[in-house]
Amino acid sequence: MSDDRKLEVLRAIVEDFVNTSEPVGSKALADRHQLGVSPATIRNDMAALEDDGLIVQPHTSAGRVPTDKGYRLFVDRLGEVRPLSQAERRAIHSFMDQAIDLDDVMGRTVRLLAQLTKQVAVVQYPSLTLSSVRHVELVQLDHARLLLVLIADSGRVEQRVVSMPEGLDNESLGRLHASLNTAVTGQRFTDVADRVAELPNQFQGVDRAAATAVLATLLETVVERHEERVVLGGTPHLARSGADFPQTLEPVLEALEEQMVLLRLLGERAADSDGLSVTIGHENTIDGLNTASVVTAGYGNPGALVARLGVVGPTRMDYPGTMGAVRAVARYLGRVMDPQ
Repeated sequence: MSDDRKLEVLRAIVEDFVNTSEPVGSKALADRHQLGVSPATIRNDMAALEDDGLIVQPHTSAGRVPTDKGYRLFVDRLGEVRPLSQAERRAIHSFMDQAIDLDDVMGRTVRLLAQLTKQVAVVQYPSLTLSSVRHVELVQLDHARLLLVLIADSGRVEQRVVSMPEGLDNESLGRLHASLNTAVTGQRFTDVADRVAELPNQFQGVDRAAATAVLATLLETVVERHEERVVLGGTPHLARSGADFPQTLEPVLEALEEQMVLLRLLGERAADSDGLSVTIGHENTIDGLNTASVVTAGYGNPGALVARLGVVGPTRMDYPGTMGAVRAVARYLGRVMDPQ
């Protein structure tokens, strides 16, 4: 059995099983696919695939179904990730262009991804530690308090109230605002502390005390451990694929309820050259998810990703279509977050 034919038979088994959810037999493969060999030869090929641990017979007299190892080989040897249709792309543009703020963008993204893939979608909010400063605003609340507004290039906004040792007149407030933005605009959050270290020395007396108070609050904002946020959507899709999980859906649902689990799910994963990561079945080390497959991708500027998104579903998944949808939505979300 040649490696090429081995892959062709495996590909046919995966595609048929994904489409029908029924174990696949040699006669069905011969009827549905142009493999160029007889059913008897296909049976021999399937026996070889079974010996390699790529397919398994779920019960006597049944056809074969792919194993986690079989799905992995299928994914690794995919010739191409299926692109979205023009209609799907137009729908993404139309739906996402109506978003009004970051929360709306995240909500629309998770709904869109769940709808396109018919899986559970997970989208991580942009991480401040991976973002840059777009702008800093100072708003006078009263004579003793300022509102510090820090806007990231990802659209995320952080607000803090600053208690002032002395009031600032409008001229001094304007100077502080201008100096602050000159120092930090365009800088990564991790570099802000170094950029503003000498800034209070530009001011004298009361103004220096005020600048020091503002900078202390700014540094607390950029260096503190921020709560990372994740939004989840499409959970009902799991119920419709419940038969694909060996025992019960309960462990999967319990895992998806935990915020830290979702963050781990979207954490650093080995990705291909296109930024996609696929983990299948027992490759997932998270308790409760070793019967599921996870497809993720990062979004943001090329070479400067700010977060990840992805989907969770059964191992009997349309991998080419799911991977194409995850990649397309991640790319479009990156453009939305950075319209320049």
